[in-house]
Amino acid sequence: MSAMNSPTGQQTKQQSRTYDSAFLKACRREPVPHTPVWFMRQAGRSLPEYLKVREGIPMLESCMRPELVKEITLQPVRRHQVDAAIFFSDIVVPLKAIGVDLDIKPGVGPVVAEPIRTRADLDRLRDLTPDDVRYVTEAIGMLTEELGDTPLIGFAGAPFTLASYLVEGGPSRNHEHTKALMYGDPQLWADLLDRLAGITSAFLEVQIEAGASAIQLFDSWVGALAPADYRRSILPASAKVFDAVAGHGVPRIHFGVGTGELLGLMGEAGADVVGVDWRVPLDEAARRVGPGKALQGNLDPAVLFAPTEVVEAKTDEVLAAAKGLEGHVFNLGHGVMPSMDPDALTRLVAYVHERTAV
Repeated sequence: MSAMNSPTGQQTKQQSRTYDSAFLKACRREPVPHTPVWFMRQAGRSLPEYLKVREGIPMLESCMRPELVKEITLQPVRRHQVDAAIFFSDIVVPLKAIGVDLDIKPGVGPVVAEPIRTRADLDRLRDLTPDDVRYVTEAIGMLTEELGDTPLIGFAGAPFTLASYLVEGGPSRNHEHTKALMYGDPQLWADLLDRLAGITSAFLEVQIEAGASAIQLFDSWVGALAPADYRRSILPASAKVFDAVAGHGVPRIHFGVGTGELLGLMGEAGADVVGVDWRVPLDEAARRVGPGKALQGNLDPAVLFAPTEVVEAKTDEVLAAAKGLEGHVFNLGHGVMPSMDPDALTRLVAYVHERTAV
């Protein structure tokens, strides 16, 4: 029996309390009472109550206020009755915590004042310690008291995506500086990703030790790479992250956008659950990933803007493709959009629960 399949060992009180939840059962590829549902970016964005509590508070500051983090994380659980909460934070929080000069600019995203492009720049990336993110430990402690037997998912940005922000200086369409460094100085690139893997691992361990019942590694931009480049230049660092948290016994989810050609490699990196965007049907994704993994996904988020009968029909297609999976967590193929109708999300959760109830 693997560490993930054992309710004993290093588990916190909260992890033991959520062990028999539908979400964690699905992650462990065990029979479930219904297909569990949660949404990426469910903590806020489309909710009026989120906009109200965030009013006038910059994004990064909101991630560092434990009471506010708790409230925002709980809002979609209360409203949508999802099967898991996702910790409200941002993938650049650990970089900010170790002193990287960056900000999240509305309508743009993370912007780094001094991009990292030389070996000397690596010195600006020191190790992350629990003291750097005490607000995370405090927020998760408060959250787990409120959540009861609902699991909390911790998360972090994967080394490649963090590197792409650091090297480009912000969001990029073509990742030209990132790829130039990866191809032009492979040793510096490997050292950069290894450093980021250590920071990411430490950030995830803080969340797990505080009570998170599962973790997700977001590799938002990795779909820009060819499989051979992923295997050679990315997989070792992602595997280092998954290996670092393996002993905690919590499910490890891996998700990226536009990663249809990388699904098998992403599973190979060490994930227990592989997230699938809407471009690849789940049955085909299962063939690419291979046995021994649960899958997460994968309704196209844009479908939520269509009439209810269309949403239900498209949801049925996803559930049909998931019929033969070893384990399935229902999610959108990417995140909740700001302009989505919150009631449509609530109806979707109820519909999936009803259609899959045993």
